[in-house]
Order: sequence, then structure tokens, then C-alpha cells
Amino acid sequence: MKLRTGLLLGAAFAVGVIVGPVLGGPTVRLWQHELGGSLFPAALAQQAANGTEGDKADTYRLLNLFADVFERVRAEYVQPVSDRELIENAINGMLTGLDPHSSYMNAKSFRDMQVQTRGEFGGLGIEVTQEGGYIKVISPIDDTPASRAGVKAGDLITQLNGKTVQGLSLNDAVDRMRGPPNTPISLTLRRQGVDKPIEVTMKREVIKIQVVKSHLEAPDIAYIRITSFSEQTDTGLRAAFKKLQEEAHGKLRGLVLDLRNNPGGLLDQAISVSDDLLDRGEIVSTRARHPEDGQRWNAKPGDITDGLPIVVLINGGSASASEIVAGALQDQRRAILMGSRSFGKGSVQTVMPLPGNGAMRLTTARYYTPSGRSIQGLGITPDIEVHASRSEVPTFGPAREADLRGALSNTGGAPQNAAPPRNDLPAIAKDIPKLPPEDQPKYDPADWKTDFQLQEALKVLHAMPEKGAAR
Repeated sequence: MKLRTGLLLGAAFAVGVIVGPVLGGPTVRLWQHELGGSLFPAALAQQAANGTEGDKADTYRLLNLFADVFERVRAEYVQPVSDRELIENAINGMLTGLDPHSSYMNAKSFRDMQVQTRGEFGGLGIEVTQEGGYIKVISPIDDTPASRAGVKAGDLITQLNGKTVQGLSLNDAVDRMRGPPNTPISLTLRRQGVDKPIEVTMKREVIKIQVVKSHLEAPDIAYIRITSFSEQTDTGLRAAFKKLQEEAHGKLRGLVLDLRNNPGGLLDQAISVSDDLLDRGEIVSTRARHPEDGQRWNAKPGDITDGLPIVVLINGGSASASEIVAGALQDQRRAILMGSRSFGKGSVQTVMPLPGNGAMRLTTARYYTPSGRSIQGLGITPDIEVHASRSEVPTFGPAREADLRGALSNTGGAPQNAAPPRNDLPAIAKDIPKLPPEDQPKYDPADWKTDFQLQEALKVLHAMPEKGAAR
């Protein structure tokens, strides 16, 4: 198998809108450590050795320029800098200069990325943020050490193992709370209405990140929110839908799939989720630098909902893998998309491990929806435009892929790069307002009635033909 083909087979999408965890790709050594006594990129050295005389001269001049700058910084910078720091910064600069999604990850960043994409880690089971120098608990996850120890939403963590958290960054504090399963840790908490600090001790366990959240809306509508595409997503979606089916006694009327503010994740998970909801047809295709490296994925027979009507919610925070799912369901007429235009990240990143030195994330392809359109820089336009609030449409618009410095151009897509026109929308679609009324209550995550987009999605779902009805 050719090297670049092998890389594309391991391709995955960045979870972060700008940078984020990906998984896949073989072990690739891109740097050789000795070349004429200096540290030079192996690829450039090979090019210099194999190219024409003119190419060789240009490449060697560039290598000498790099070595000259490296040595001058090393010798004359205002304070000592390690060789590793200089080289890592040079590599990262080379990659980030290509596009917003290529980057270098040192060993720690690479480990963190792998934890995020696996969707599980050794820890306590709490979602946290930082407030007033302390770590604030957003929510404990059910059936985890933290929830069993009595940690509550709103608690402030002031000490870890008797040492203050003040002065620690949020990432540092999270790193200290994570660790191998069965290792003990104590937390000192400050809780509103309790005068004295609360001490809790627990043992870390394997925690699975909750990337799929679900509940019944009314008695017959399944609501499933996917927050990212990790290794747990497809399994989580299937389990959530089965559970809701049981709660509704097999009488579900439809499904709302919420992909709002989902920054993306793994390509294989986006394909699996799309396949779960499609019975046939193309899901996505990719095109790389070399035509023979292009790939195409098709749905296999079997739809876990057995043809239930679906409304998919998207917004400007829906990116990458979530746009794959939205684009596939829209082009295949399997779902109606509601909300606002998505982020527009239509590129594929491959992670290439660098043994002993972390990994590099490199943009290796663009992806295309079943109708052949590229959403790179454009995003996906919903079938029914509905904004979450009246202030969601600022004068200059939210930051999207096209606003990022160095973003790839949109090339190679179908003419017009727009979804084929739809004539299958329910009549109510034309009456759905783009903006909520002036007196719409402020959005409260704990009260679904304040979620204007969701409320409009429910109206559309109830107006769609029921499963098995004539369409």
C-alpha cells in the first residue's frame, strides 16, 4: 500500500473548530536527526538529494538559512532556549502556516488528544470550569466517584490533596484530578450555605465522556444531542435511541438530532452515525492531492429508527464531522435541517505519530457531501432558517471557517455548491419564523421550553408524515 493511501485510510476530523483531537494514521518518521552536523527536515534533505541541480541548490540554500537562524537564536537570544523548544516551535510554525487545522503536538498534547478521542480516562467524573481562582463544578456525571462522594453542581474545589488550586490553570487542575484508576484523591470543597469546608475522598475510575445526551420531548419525540464525535459516539447514539424507544413503549413519532455547537471529531464516527440513520446511498467522499487516494463511503441497509421523521438542529458551532452527518442526511432527503448556517470546515486531517516526539496533524483531503458539494468555507445552509435569539445575527456575523487566516479555498465541488432544492418540506415550513418573538424568555438549559429552535423543530416534526404514511 502506498504511504499516502495508508495515511488517508487513517484519516479523521479535528474535534476542535480550529484545532482539536484526531485519531488515525500510521507511524511516520518525518525528521532525521543528523545531516551534515545540523538538524534538518528529512523530506527537504531527500528533495535536495533527488532533485535537479537547480532544485538541489535552492533546497540547500533554504536548509542553510534554517540552520543559520537556528544557531543565531540559540547563541544570541536574550535568555537561553532549549534546542527542543526551538525545533518544536519551528515545526509548529511550518504546519500552522499551511492552514488553520494543521499543527504539531508535543508528547503531552498528543496524549491529551488520544484521551479525548477515546472518550474515556481515569478520573473523577465531573465537568468543571474556573471561577475566582478556584475550580467550579458544573455538574457531576451520574454513577461516578464524584457523584457517589456527594460532589454537587456549584461546588468550588479549593484544594486537591491538601494543596490549593489557586495559581493553577484549569488544564493543570484537570491533569491533577485525572490519573490511573483505583488511585485515591481528596478534594476540599466550598459549598454555598455551608460554613465549613467539605472534605471528600474518592478513588479514580475509568470515566466515559458523555458525548450523547437524550430524553423524551413530550411522550413521543426522541431528543438526542451529540456533543462531539469520539470513539463512544456511535455506541452512545444506538444505546440512547433504544432506551427512548423503550420509554415511549415503541410509539415514537419522530427524532430531533441536535448537532448545535458540535465541533466535530472522528471521521469513522461521523460515517457510522450517518449510516445508523440511512438505509442506502452515499454518505461522504474525500478527495486528496492525488486522485487515486480519493475515497467514498456508502450506507449499509438498516436504519435504527426504521424510517422515523428526523429534524436535525445545526448552528455556526456545528463543524467538521457534524457537518458530514448534516450534509449526508440533507442530501439524501432523510432529515430536515433547521437552525443557522454551519461553520464550514470541509477538510480532513490525518494524525501522523512522530515516535518519541508527539505527532503532527496535517490536512490531507477535502470532503464532499453526496451531491458533490464542498462546504469548505461556506457551511451548510439549513432547510428552514431559525435563529436561537434575536441577537444571534450580529452585524458582522460570527467567526466561521472562511474568517480564519489561511483557510483553504473551496474548490472541486458541484456547481453552485448548494444543496439540491427541496420540494418535500411540510407546509408549516413557510410559517416558521426566523427569529424568536420579542418576549421570548432567555435560554435556560434546564428548561426546554426556552429553547426556541427546539420548539420550532417539534412543530415541524409533528407536521411531517408519520412513518409509513404516504409522502
